[in-house]
Amino acid sequence: MTFTTSARSAPLAVLLWAALCAAAAQAEIRIAHVYGKTGPLEAYAAQSHTGLMMGLEYATGGTMTVNGETLVVIEKDTQLDPARGRALLEEAYGDDGAALAVGPVSSGVALAMLPVAEEYERLLIVEPAVADSITGTNWNRYVFRTGRNSSQDAIANAVALGAPGVKIATLAQDYAFGRDGVAAFREALVGTGAELVHEEYVPSDTTDFTAAAERIFTTMKDMEGDKKLFLIWAGAGNPMSKINAMEPDRFGVEIATGGNILAALAAYKELPGMEGATYYYHDIPDNPVNDWLVAEHQARFGTPPDFFTAGGMAAGIAVVEALRKAGSTDTEALIAAMEGMEWQTPKGTMRFRPEDHQALQSMYHFRIRVDPAVDWAIPELVRELGIDDLPIPLRN
Repeated sequence: MTFTTSARSAPLAVLLWAALCAAAAQAEIRIAHVYGKTGPLEAYAAQSHTGLMMGLEYATGGTMTVNGETLVVIEKDTQLDPARGRALLEEAYGDDGAALAVGPVSSGVALAMLPVAEEYERLLIVEPAVADSITGTNWNRYVFRTGRNSSQDAIANAVALGAPGVKIATLAQDYAFGRDGVAAFREALVGTGAELVHEEYVPSDTTDFTAAAERIFTTMKDMEGDKKLFLIWAGAGNPMSKINAMEPDRFGVEIATGGNILAALAAYKELPGMEGATYYYHDIPDNPVNDWLVAEHQARFGTPPDFFTAGGMAAGIAVVEALRKAGSTDTEALIAAMEGMEWQTPKGTMRFRPEDHQALQSMYHFRIRVDPAVDWAIPELVRELGIDDLPIPLRN
């Protein structure tokens, strides 16, 4: 049997073909990853993207499809510039047709991006920017965060470090991440018996910490009891080694800090026995998702997964679970699906708090152990601090 197309039927055939092409083009879900691929936090960014892609892969069983539609990830580099981050998110929603976005790395960039999500009425899943104000005073209902916030860091470290009679000073970067972190830490120390006696803030590009450290030592040198200097720092230029070289133990001051990426943990080898709290270390969580991540990352890259790889994976899994639960990319359906949603991650169960969309999650109290055969210091688990152990305040 032979089929022919008449001149009159040709336009109909063209229209049908166009409709089929449009349907095929629509059979995808675009996800924008808007993050700082270049700049001082590029190591964090690379881990976050690897984790996001592995999370999407894991949650879809390798198909990269949800509800019959293909997941397409569009990468956009903020270069850690808040104005650029805002413009790129507008581009992702407005020009690229992204159903939702993930990112960024920097808290300052995240704060600039939040109003864009509200303006376009599209979801922004914040990972891994930390400042409390992201799901606090600057929050809107289109923002969810899979990453931990400053309060989770602070409360976990306060539990690890705080005790009656302990005197603590802080040194932090002078922007949202550092100031929110210290504010939350100060609040979290209340009730532990510890006292915050001094705060120092320095620019993120500081390389000489002498003046700040001397002010701390002058304040603390004549105090009685245990004395700790708690560092809150992100990215390059971590002051820990430089301050340790100034021999703070002359004044009875011990350095303390939270967890970090493997490259930064190399410097922790100078401080065996140091305690703090961390978001993730690959050997600590014991669950099937983390088992898969550790094995696959080691096989593909020759290294264990790092701090922000786990966070990126948690975001990727959350995206897939939300799309499945909502049954569509409709923003209101996604919000309804995600408020109160629990899902499994490399850290175990996470839960989006309905009131502010912050992901509640475990943290880990650690003690540093040094093994000459390992290139970095090992944060050994002292105890897991679960969701119910961390009373995270609402900030909005």
